[in-house]
Amino acid sequence: MWPRTGVNQNHGKIRLDFIQSYDGLLSLHDPQFTERLAKVESRLARAAERNGRRREDITLVAVSKKFSADHLRAAYAAGLREFGENYIQEFAGKRPQLDDLREAKYHFIGHLQSNKARLACQLFSIVQTVDSAKLLGRLDAAAGELGMVLEVLLEVKLSDEQSKSGARPEDVPGLVEAASHCPHLTVSGLMTMPPWNIDPEHSRPYFRRLAALGKEMGLRKLSMGMSGDLEVAIEEGATIVRVGTALFGPRAKPALA
Repeated sequence: MWPRTGVNQNHGKIRLDFIQSYDGLLSLHDPQFTERLAKVESRLARAAERNGRRREDITLVAVSKKFSADHLRAAYAAGLREFGENYIQEFAGKRPQLDDLREAKYHFIGHLQSNKARLACQLFSIVQTVDSAKLLGRLDAAAGELGMVLEVLLEVKLSDEQSKSGARPEDVPGLVEAASHCPHLTVSGLMTMPPWNIDPEHSRPYFRRLAALGKEMGLRKLSMGMSGDLEVAIEEGATIVRVGTALFGPRAKPALA
């Protein structure tokens, strides 16, 4: 059912040698993982309580990119159920090893090329990074061929960073209109990634703008906030936070051969 590990159907071999060597630097049986998960849960609960919200109304997505299927299984055993991945080919290699994790839900949170739409539909329950009418159309067609309805979020670019993807805020109404003609897609919310800054308060205006746009468009889900600024995101209305480093620890970079 899943694409063959190690083969990119559009571009030949996947760099699995790079992916495996990267993961080899990470400790599978990390005794600190449970402690880190407890700390993240405490941060979420306290932030929700301070703002008159319930912890259960905020979805924690564990960002598991560059970690092996075994690491993901260990996180699942610790109680995590929602996982975020950034790279289509990498997750295609893991996915067949995760079929027995019946309650797991996988979010695609990286930049998605339109020629990977069908593979994304096969691999993921939610695509958080839709930023064009073209991509909406490709995902809708692929989901229709697969007999499914795919949940998507619209990624909004609120900064001037060239490295960031996303639709301009003024283009979001047009995307919502385009999505209304896609019977195999459900647009449930918005997603953004502010510029990185050591001060979480720097993220606040970006989160506030996304919340205002979501309210204007009638889109309830807001995916915003990561390890360093999740409290600020919750204060501004986040319903989904994407947390990697605070759960799994820093990702060591392998030396290139």
